[in-house]
Amino acid sequence: MAPKVLVSDKLSETAVQIFRDRGIEVDFQPDLGKDKDKLAEVIGQYDGLAIRSATKVTAKILENATNLKVIARAGIGTDNIDKEAASKKGVIVMNTPFGNMITTAEHAIAMMFAVARQIPEASASTHAGKWEKSKFMGVELTGKTLGVIGAGNIGGIVCDRARGLKMKVVAYDPFLSQEKADKMGVEKVEELDELLTRADFITLHVPLTDQTRNILSRENLEKTKKGVRIINCARGGLVDEEALADLLKSGHVAGAGFDVFANEPATENPLFGLPNVVCTPHLGAATTEAQENVALQVAEQMSDYLLTGAVTNALNMPSVTAEEAKVMGPWIKLADHLGNFIGQMTNEPIKAINILYDGVVSEMNLGALNSAAVAGIMKSVNPEVNMVSAPVVAKERGIKISTTKQDKSGAFEGYIKVTVVTDKRERSIGGTVFSDGKPRFIQIKGINIDAEIGRHMLYTTNEDVPGIIGLLGQTMGENGVNIANFTLGRADAGGEAIALLYVDAPVPDKAIKALDATGKFQQIRQLHFDVG
Repeated sequence: MAPKVLVSDKLSETAVQIFRDRGIEVDFQPDLGKDKDKLAEVIGQYDGLAIRSATKVTAKILENATNLKVIARAGIGTDNIDKEAASKKGVIVMNTPFGNMITTAEHAIAMMFAVARQIPEASASTHAGKWEKSKFMGVELTGKTLGVIGAGNIGGIVCDRARGLKMKVVAYDPFLSQEKADKMGVEKVEELDELLTRADFITLHVPLTDQTRNILSRENLEKTKKGVRIINCARGGLVDEEALADLLKSGHVAGAGFDVFANEPATENPLFGLPNVVCTPHLGAATTEAQENVALQVAEQMSDYLLTGAVTNALNMPSVTAEEAKVMGPWIKLADHLGNFIGQMTNEPIKAINILYDGVVSEMNLGALNSAAVAGIMKSVNPEVNMVSAPVVAKERGIKISTTKQDKSGAFEGYIKVTVVTDKRERSIGGTVFSDGKPRFIQIKGINIDAEIGRHMLYTTNEDVPGIIGLLGQTMGENGVNIANFTLGRADAGGEAIALLYVDAPVPDKAIKALDATGKFQQIRQLHFDVG
């Protein structure tokens, strides 16, 4: 059955056609996003939801999203999506951070020019029939110092364009390496205060987070150079707008250009009506090219995920390319099976999970593999957990997750070993993927085995004594259970032994009770795996 996607905001017909061309059923209702109640009513029918900024994806809507696997925002900002609720629900949240980078960067540069030369005011004055040539004295950008807060994708383009304008660029970004700064031709400063005291123009290019909210507070604005001009085309809430208005009135700040505001739509704001403040209604991404780019990108990303499992630009899950998805598919399945085995075997609270990657698998996308292993474990607690929600569930339970990688150390080209720690014990299981692409269990409790993984399995531990194979076979036969594969392993002769039976159907309770009554087994556990 073809995946079904709802487009609840205005997306181009070309983007909608991409879904159809890829074999996805698409329901194009560009005004539905404005009706929260109606959206909540119908969302359960869809595997994917494509939106812009008008649709608000709330926890209430997500409660009804019983089949939803992915939400994709055509654009960068995802403030209109409850990402925590989506993660708990196991829904991937994607954005398209690259489709409108140039457009947003160009808007910031345009705002700098507009503020530097007072273009909007001068235009309005001239339209009014005045000729106030002496009133609008501007400043050049050439030779001025531009302070860039946030030198990522968009901030990096602004830095490049500013250097082309012969500006001196100073960047503050804790994640910017010195090597990258040198390559960009910008001066990296370690402290925000240094940027504030040196910059003639300040432009912001950071997301709105707890760390960046009000980054230009009243206190920080007062540290700026007198005559500074401030540009914000990033997110509302990065600047204390009331404090900025006061400093504009006092003359400490010479001008400001704002495309984003703390409250949007902004019908009133402390900055409105002030001289030499240029305001635009969140136009950063508003070019024909950008709107088309992000729409096409969102359609391709969603289609790739729903059809191949490739994850691109996800905010709550590691990205996995289409190529990685092909190679890693069996390993992701293995990680899930290993986690699921351990989850089904563990009854007490888990304190920690360690995942060891050996050989070829250690060079793969470990973030995705970690998510798969943790999801496998958490399924025993909540069957609805998936790779998106598992890390959230683990964090809520205070489980520490660690990863170890090592070069090839044994007979296999690569393997994964998952260990869980509880107050009572450590439990581990290892597995590999054979050349046929099928995952196998290769070690349980340190005992080497070679077990094919089936939908229904029976796991037993016992003292290594004669007769166990016959006892297991006879009991299964008496209860009408056919054994597809029988794997044995032992630590030492006469020591602890394990058996793993791959059976065609669930083992009846009476068969398990019959085995238990023999007194030969320390553990008897029926296991189930989603082998697809």
